[in-house]
Amino acid sequence: MSAEDVELERIYTINLKKILITPRWRRAVRAVNLVKEFAYKHMRASEVKIEEAVNRLIWMRGIESPPRKLTVKMVKDKEGVVTVSLPSER
Repeated sequence: MSAEDVELERIYTINLKKILITPRWRRAVRAVNLVKEFAYKHMRASEVKIEEAVNRLIWMRGIESPPRKLTVKMVKDKEGVVTVSLPSER
């Protein structure tokens, strides 16, 4: 993605505490859906794509215990597609 294609770029810390009201055997799936819902709401996206690194971070400890908070970078392009990735270290 080049600089001309980027419309909006933000870094968010997403609180995933709602996963605790989900049954233990569905928590990582719910966490992925919460990240997508957050992106749709805050970035006004037409489509959301989650990069593999973010997905691996959510699923790293298994389906029953995903992280409670997640810091991600969201980049929206001209077509309204939001890509969720891990923020690069500064």
